[in-house]
Amino acid sequence: MKSVMVRVLLLLVALFVASPLHAEERNFFKIGVITELSGDLVTGGNITKRGYDLWAQEVNAKGGIDIKGKKYPVKLVYADAQSNPAAGAAAAERLITQEQVDFILGPYSSGVTLAVAPVVDKYKIPMITGSAESPLIWRNKFKYTFGTIPPINFTGATSIKTLTQLKPAPKTIAIIGSNDAFSKATAEAYKTAAEAAKLKVLKFSIVPSGQDMTPLLSAVRSMKPDIIAFGGHDEEHVKFVKALRQIGYTPKALLMHCGITDKAFTDAVGKDGEQIFGTTCWTGTAKTKSKILWPTAAAYAAASQKAYQNPGDYTQGGCSAAGIAFQVALQKIGAKPGMNEEMRNKLVKAIEEVDVQTFYGRVKFATSGEYYHANIGLDPLTVQIQSGKIMTVGPKASVEAAAQYPMKDWKSR
Repeated sequence: MKSVMVRVLLLLVALFVASPLHAEERNFFKIGVITELSGDLVTGGNITKRGYDLWAQEVNAKGGIDIKGKKYPVKLVYADAQSNPAAGAAAAERLITQEQVDFILGPYSSGVTLAVAPVVDKYKIPMITGSAESPLIWRNKFKYTFGTIPPINFTGATSIKTLTQLKPAPKTIAIIGSNDAFSKATAEAYKTAAEAAKLKVLKFSIVPSGQDMTPLLSAVRSMKPDIIAFGGHDEEHVKFVKALRQIGYTPKALLMHCGITDKAFTDAVGKDGEQIFGTTCWTGTAKTKSKILWPTAAAYAAASQKAYQNPGDYTQGGCSAAGIAFQVALQKIGAKPGMNEEMRNKLVKAIEEVDVQTFYGRVKFATSGEYYHANIGLDPLTVQIQSGKIMTVGPKASVEAAAQYPMKDWKSR
């Protein structure tokens, strides 16, 4: 009987130690990071990794996060989502139950984020994604998931509006999107904005991710749209530009969203990237001021350039801003590493109350409505690649350079 009782006690101890709700004592914050470190979306995953890493490096260079006079360093524990939602969900469960992380910095893609969000809700672990933009995430109203980049339906109309104000005003548009959560939402946002602006939509097509665009674009060429707008991911944008060049069609304006602001895009397409328009919510030349880590957007861009030989784009910046949001919330509630469920719930409430000026601009999360837990503190920008640089061309209050329009023919570049 005694041996049975001993075995029961040992089992209970083992279960307690293995429980994700057990607050592990340590003198540093252990932060799980789920992102796409392999697979089709690895380029974007590496951008998020740079952003999270740069935040952690800057925090640790200052001794850690100051909680009531004591500084706690941060340690990032990475899990590869493999560009696959199911793998991302499994990675989240592993980080929570085995690594016992304090909180999570989230995936690059919306598809993986949508798979991870129910897992963090299940275990009541706060997560901020510095990248995902699909409106589906925020419409689901996940309690423990936040995002520092506004959803595409919040930002997408800005660039369409900018383009309709060009002279001579474009009248027609073809819109194509890849069939994943983010890309499809991007195409739909462009369509809604185009219709509201009285542009004639000649073509709206959602195609399988990774599909060869040449046949479709050949059909679009015969329609001669003034604008072609594409919703896709980084690698797809490169292929899209090359396909347009291959069929010899140069629209008056080419609009893309994600990816064109990163140096990897301009390196891949060279002069063919010139005059392409994009939508963003941050650039390294944005007029921002902050008292936390980096004082300005330019200071952040310089730090990124030094660390990675790349000034960073809005996705990388959004990931660093996600770390700052956690940092501010942790300080507000005086949270220490190894948080229990009660403290994690306090952390969620503190994140909801974050309203801070950062190098990235204002970070303030919606607490109701269709943008629930998304950052609504930023103003969307229209940008264009000019002489290899990302220049803001709209809205009027933020203009750095006049838009170059129409696009120069591929053959004359």
